[in-house]
Amino acid sequence: MSTFAPVDEQLTYLKKGAAEIIREADLRAKLEKSRSTGKPLRIKLGMDPTAPDLHLGHTVVLRKLKHFQDLGHTAIFLIGDFTGMIGDPTGRSATRPPLSREQVEQNAETYKTQVFKILDPKKTVIDFNRRWMGAFTADDFVRLLAKYTVSQLLEREDFHKRFHEEKPISVHELLYPLVQGYDSVALEADVELGGTDQKFNLLVGRELQRAYGQESQVVLTTPILEGLDGVQKMSKSLGNAIGIHEPPLEMYGKIMSISDDMMWRYYELLTDVQLADIDKMKADTHPMTAKKDLARRIVADFYSPEGAEKAAEDWARQFQKGGVPDDVEEVAIAETSMRLDKLLARAGLADSVSDAARKLKQKSVKVNGELRTDPTGVIDLTQSVTLQAGRKIRKLRSA
Repeated sequence: MSTFAPVDEQLTYLKKGAAEIIREADLRAKLEKSRSTGKPLRIKLGMDPTAPDLHLGHTVVLRKLKHFQDLGHTAIFLIGDFTGMIGDPTGRSATRPPLSREQVEQNAETYKTQVFKILDPKKTVIDFNRRWMGAFTADDFVRLLAKYTVSQLLEREDFHKRFHEEKPISVHELLYPLVQGYDSVALEADVELGGTDQKFNLLVGRELQRAYGQESQVVLTTPILEGLDGVQKMSKSLGNAIGIHEPPLEMYGKIMSISDDMMWRYYELLTDVQLADIDKMKADTHPMTAKKDLARRIVADFYSPEGAEKAAEDWARQFQKGGVPDDVEEVAIAETSMRLDKLLARAGLADSVSDAARKLKQKSVKVNGELRTDPTGVIDLTQSVTLQAGRKIRKLRSA
C-alpha cells in the first residue's frame, strides 16, 4: 500500500504558487510511478551562496521544495559552492565578478542554517556541487561542452542581448548553465525548482540529462516576489527586502507596510492558505485584519506563534497606540548631547550621517514621538530619549 497521497491531490498542492510546470504530464507520470513503486522523487533546488542572508523572496521556491518534502519526496538543497565562484549571469547586462572560494564558503555556512527555518533538517539532503565539479577533469569538461552548442547558449535572452549590443560575454559565463545543468545529471534529479528567471538554466538540465542517458527532469518555476515597494523584485540591494533573520517586530512591521493588493500575492506565495480560502478572505475580511493575520503567519513560520503574537502586540502599541515596545534595544551614548543626524548614525538607525539626513528629509524620524526634520537639531541626552527612524526604534541614554 503506497504511503503517498493520490496523484491529483499531490498536483493540486504542488501547483499552488507555481508559475509553470514543464511538463505537467511528465510530473503526473513521475508521481504515478512514485506512488506505485513507493519510491520518492528526487527534488532539486540549487542556490549559489553569493550573499550571506536570505530574504522572503528566496523562500517562495524554498516553500515549494518543502511542499514536495511534505508529500514524502526527497528534498535536495544544493549549495552551489562551485557555480557561485563562476557567478550566475541571469539578468546581468555585464559580467559578474567571481567570488573567492572563502566568500562562497562563508556564505554557504549561513545558508545551511537559514534554510532549516523552512525545511525539515531531518528529511533534507544538503549537498554541494563542488563534490563532483571539483573532481571534474579536463576530459570531463570537454565531454560536457560537446553536448551543447554556442547557438543554443546564445538563445538565452541576456546572452543574446549582450551579443547584439556588442557587450562582453566571458567564456566562464557560458559555462554556468552547463555546470548547473550537469548538477541535475550528478544528482539524478526527477524535478528541479527555480524562479522564473532560471527557466533557461533549468531547461539545460533537462537536455543534458537526456544527453547522458537519463530521464529528463520536470522543471517547476515559481514567480519572482515583489519587494516592499510592490514594483521591483525583492532585493537587499534595492532596500525593499524582508530578511528571514530580521527580528520579529521588524519583520512584522515591514509586512504591515505592504499595499493591500500586494498582501494577497504574499498570501499566495508565502503561506499555505489555499486559494479558495484566500478568495473568501478577499470578500469577507477587512484588509487590516487580513494583513495582521498575514504578518502573524509569516513571523510564526520563522520564529514561533508566541513570537508572532508578541510582535503583533508591540506593533499595535508602537504604531496604533503611540507607545513603545517593551523590548526596544537600549543604546548608551558617551556624550550628553548630539546633533540629530549624527545621533541617528551612532544609534544604528542610519548607515551614515548622509543616510540620516535622507531619513529626516523623508519625514521618517521621531524623537520621543515627535516628528523631526532638522538634521542640525541638538538632542539632550541627559534624560532618556526614544529615537525612531521608520520602523526601527531605540532607547538612548547617556553613558
